[in-house]
Amino acid sequence: MSIAPDFKAGYITIVGKPNVGKSTLMNRLLNFRLSITSPRPQTTRKSVMGILTEKDCQIVFNDTAGLLEPRYKLQKAMMRSMENAVNDADGLMFMTDDHTVKIPGRMEHTLETLQAVNRQKKPTVLVINKVDLFQKEKLLPVIDFFAKEYPFAAIVPVSALKGDGVEELKSELKKVLPFHPPFYDPDTITDHPERFLAAELIREQVFLQFQMEIPYSSEVQIEEFAEREHGKDYISATIIVERESQKGILIGKKGTALKSVGERARKRIEELLGRSVFLELRVKVRKSWRKNEQILKRLGY
Repeated sequence: MSIAPDFKAGYITIVGKPNVGKSTLMNRLLNFRLSITSPRPQTTRKSVMGILTEKDCQIVFNDTAGLLEPRYKLQKAMMRSMENAVNDADGLMFMTDDHTVKIPGRMEHTLETLQAVNRQKKPTVLVINKVDLFQKEKLLPVIDFFAKEYPFAAIVPVSALKGDGVEELKSELKKVLPFHPPFYDPDTITDHPERFLAAELIREQVFLQFQMEIPYSSEVQIEEFAEREHGKDYISATIIVERESQKGILIGKKGTALKSVGERARKRIEELLGRSVFLELRVKVRKSWRKNEQILKRLGY
């Protein structure tokens, strides 16, 4: 790949409240389903890197956990990871959604949150997501408010779900990047190891298939990941929960619930890796793991 003298490359960190569509939008920008998604807030815990390379630029996205007031050590670790990603970025993509007009005071609070996060005043593109849910006459006043109250590099309405506004967003993000050769090979879409991605896809199924506290009390640890020259790759993973009652729910009657998680996660892992996998799942109880610093460190937080 010959690099043009005006090539741009840099890091863009995606920031916003839980459930505004950060992961869905990064997947849309990459045209690849990298970040896990679910209808539940706080699905993303660790920053997920996605790399978009085009003929004139390379954008390295960091999809971060949704902004929140941390209540326990896991959430504090999530917020530290987000802050580190903001500090390392060349620019921010700050996201909000249709709730900006539904909840009184939401726009003002959104700006206060951004100012608290972006203390270094890095160039920021505001993305207003879910515009397919907006009444058109209410969108323009929202754009006007944000344009007057904060020096955004650009304001772009999008629908991450439908793809509306995504090309315009890419154009605006390119303007924020510095002139620089690419950091990664053009065929690279992430620098995360396959073990990390497999664990995320298993956790995604827990978020999609269970209710109440189960998704938030669960974490996935890959115990073994063996690539085999002949036959299927072997992955052994443990789903960690906080109580015996949660373990029982995750396993289900005669193991049916855990089997469903395993079957669906295996299919997604095989799609991602492009090869067959044998996935073995276990469930273990680690009491109050979300509040235990030593366990969190072992889990990569």
